[in-house]
Parts: sequence; structure tokens; C-alpha cells
Amino acid sequence: MHITVLLQEAVDALAIRPDGTYVDGTYGRGGHSRAILSRLGPQGRLIAFDRDPAAIAAGREMDDARLTLVHAPFSALGETLTDLAVDRVDGVLLDLGVSSPQLDDGARGMSFRFDAPLDMRMDTSRGQTVAAWLAEASVAEITEVLRDYGEERFAYAIAKAIAVARTGGAVETTGQLAAIVEKTVRTREPGKHPATRSFQALRIFINQELEELTQVLPVCVDRLGAGGRLVVISFHSLEDRIVKRFMRDAARPPQLPSRLPLRTVDLPRPKLALIGKAVYPGADEVARNPRARSAVMRVAERTAEAA
Repeated sequence: MHITVLLQEAVDALAIRPDGTYVDGTYGRGGHSRAILSRLGPQGRLIAFDRDPAAIAAGREMDDARLTLVHAPFSALGETLTDLAVDRVDGVLLDLGVSSPQLDDGARGMSFRFDAPLDMRMDTSRGQTVAAWLAEASVAEITEVLRDYGEERFAYAIAKAIAVARTGGAVETTGQLAAIVEKTVRTREPGKHPATRSFQALRIFINQELEELTQVLPVCVDRLGAGGRLVVISFHSLEDRIVKRFMRDAARPPQLPSRLPLRTVDLPRPKLALIGKAVYPGADEVARNPRARSAVMRVAERTAEAA
């Protein structure tokens, strides 16, 4: 069962108007979407994205005319809103990372807790699996992915071990990959499986998660109406770094040459205003749902002048 992280905090941060139009960038199992719909009136609208066919199938069980489900990554937000004849929205929520059903379904190949085909795709209807990529990637390419997406300090040693292992046959299952990493990585943080960083890195890479996030953030801002909120929940330091820097930069006036003869009042206004500080799950929530422990939520609002 999927337990939605920072449920009330995220929906409160959207400052929902009953007649507003909102976007849930990651439907998952509908936790945030249901909470948003509960605050919308008859004229309100929610557009929910997910690239996981299983999540879309679960969403179709919800009978609500105010909900539009879109089987696509949230990077398709701009073109989808155009297709739906929606110019501006009143809020966008992005709940990043992986849902519990994806991790707990061994067939998805995202966890070393199950021996299953090494897939890891969020959208199982398209794209390359991790097994297929590992079969053709060079040692340098594997090293780069493990280092850049998993911050794995043993990236090169693991990449070499994978290359040696595949000479005897393809690395096709999560069990095979976990065993290779476990034999290679002799030390790891207490309580953490040696393959944790490698699995995380490969999942982020194969789904282009950081690139998707980088692509969608400016689109979200452009599509927000005045006073509209952007709410992002991250679960990984790389994601949060992207969100934090983007919001910080968008909340500053555009950087112009210092010698331009402009008064402060004439400078272009920032597109965003930061709302509060970063929000983290409380001890009670982490106790109920240990997967919430790494979550961090950041909120920004579209400024009226810029909009």
C-alpha cells in the first residue's frame, strides 16, 4: 500500500481555490489527487499526470468528472495543457521519486529485495530496460551513471565487475546485479545494502528523472497564473538541489549589466516568491512511513507583476 508523504502539508501549500485548475504531476495511487479534489468545488479541475500504466489504471477507477488523467511524464505538461485548451493553472504539485507499489512489485525490477527481471522503467510500455542498457554500455558509461546519479564512490570498481560478469552471460536480474555490487563494495553505511546507490542511480538514469525535472520546472512557472503555487516534494539530494536552485534563481530579479541606467523600481520583477522554509516530515510521519524520512518540500508562488 502506498502512503502519501506530506499529504496535508502539500495540499495546504497549494492554497486551493474551489474553482481553480490544478496539476498533480505524479498521480501515483491518487493520495494527493484525492485530497485536492476534496477541496475543489463543482467548477474546479484537476489534471493528473503519470507515466506508469499501473497508476493510470488505478486512477481510472476514480469516477470524478473534474479529474483528467494523462498517461505521460510531467515534462509533457506544457503541450498537454495546450491540447486541453488550458492557458493558466492555479497550482502545480510535483511529488518526485518512486511510489511504494513500484518498489514493492518485484516484477518492476526496482528493488534488490526481489530477484526479478532488471527493468526499472516507470513506464513499462516504452523505453529501454536497465538490463538492455547494461548489456551494451561501456565501463566508462556505467561508471559515469553510478557516480553522477548515485554518488557512488566505488562506481568504477562496480562498472568493471559488471563488465566482467557479462562476459559469462547478460546481467538480467536484480539478484545478479545486487550480488555483483555486494561482492565489489566491501564497506557501506550502517543499515544500508551495498547495492542501494547503484540501484538508485540506474533507476534515475533509465527514467531520466533529473532531466525531466529540469525540463518541467520553467514550464510550471510559465503556466502558473498570478498567485499560483508550485509545490515540489523531493526524496533525493540531487533532486532537491535542482529544485532549490531553480526556485532561488527564479525568486531573484533578472541579472542585468551593472552599468545600465535603470532605477531599482524599473527592474523586471522576479517570476517567483519563495513561500516559507523547506518542510520535512515530522517524527510521527516517519515512524508511520519510514520511506518519508528523506522527503523535503519546497514551495514558491508566481508573482503578480511577472505573471
